[in-house]
Amino acid sequence: MEILWVLIALVMLGFVLLPFMRRRRGAVGLVSPDHPDAADPANYGFVREEELDIRMPGPDQDLLDVLDVVQRTQDYRAARQLLAGTETEGERRWQRVQAFAGAASLELSQRPGGVSEAPGGQWLRVWRAEAPKDAGGAAVHAEFLVQQAWRTATPGTDEFRIIMEEAKAACGEAALLAPGDPIPYIVELSVARGLGYSQKDFEQLWLKILDRAPNHMGAHLAALHYWCEKWHGSRDLAYSFAEAAAARAPQGSLLAAMPLFAVFEHLPEVTLVSSFWQSEVVTKAVHGALHAVHSARPDDPMLAHVRHMLVFFLVRGERWSEAMNQLIHIDGHVGALPWTLSADPAAEFAVYRALAVAGYEANGGSPASLPH
Repeated sequence: MEILWVLIALVMLGFVLLPFMRRRRGAVGLVSPDHPDAADPANYGFVREEELDIRMPGPDQDLLDVLDVVQRTQDYRAARQLLAGTETEGERRWQRVQAFAGAASLELSQRPGGVSEAPGGQWLRVWRAEAPKDAGGAAVHAEFLVQQAWRTATPGTDEFRIIMEEAKAACGEAALLAPGDPIPYIVELSVARGLGYSQKDFEQLWLKILDRAPNHMGAHLAALHYWCEKWHGSRDLAYSFAEAAAARAPQGSLLAAMPLFAVFEHLPEVTLVSSFWQSEVVTKAVHGALHAVHSARPDDPMLAHVRHMLVFFLVRGERWSEAMNQLIHIDGHVGALPWTLSADPAAEFAVYRALAVAGYEANGGSPASLPH
């Protein structure tokens, strides 16, 4: 099995592997699509790689419909109406703010504009100009600036700092427009990471979020980045933050899955020793996430995020059946960690999905034996 992880490491370095697998007792390997032993994800009703939606982790048809209208007409009003009707403290509003900001940012990168062409994302500029007191538009604008900083500039440069300072000011404006809304402060978590807030200042920001939405999973994931070793904390601080969140998680909360994300953030660059994936720290975190998924509401907007992360760890740990049980719930959407870290999220997801299918069949599984 070790050769598989070498191949996956190559995928992460930019190589594209055929997502078709060979199955035989005790082994799984790569073969051509027309090989008689090729395990075909399509047999399970899974979506073709080129049709995977990279925009979001799971379905949100209302959001998709509004995005289509906004981008087709360049009229912001449908987006404004959708956000106005979305619960302020909930996870879904945060996901929709991110989606609108990301759409505007991507449009701008594709169409920077010129003498005879308006820049992409013009609808967001019009939104802010025509409705400056609209809290939804202000939050989307702040998140847009954050995404622009990470997308177009290098952390530590003057350009990056200038955009982030503008985003910080936009967060303040958004917070004034909606004092009870946690989203402007959640957006600022990314600003805090980019600008290197002191731990004291970061904790003060975090308290404002806890006052408004103490069990907000999206906020916890954003805060976790700050405490990670690669930013302004350490492995121990990140693990402590995640474990504390899991310990105080109410029944049914996906915060119990936070340790799994902390483990992911501190994975070694390349891990070819399979025993790592069965280690105590990984196993404990996976079990906590599985329990959280089992206990969560089926309509929890963050459920797909946890399922995507579970697929990554379950495949790595060769827990094929459990990985398949997660895949049947999330297949079709790949806009979540860990896939979004790849230059081609759909291809990355497809490789893991193919591994899960091949491993499942190598151990006697079939489409008929997989519960739906």
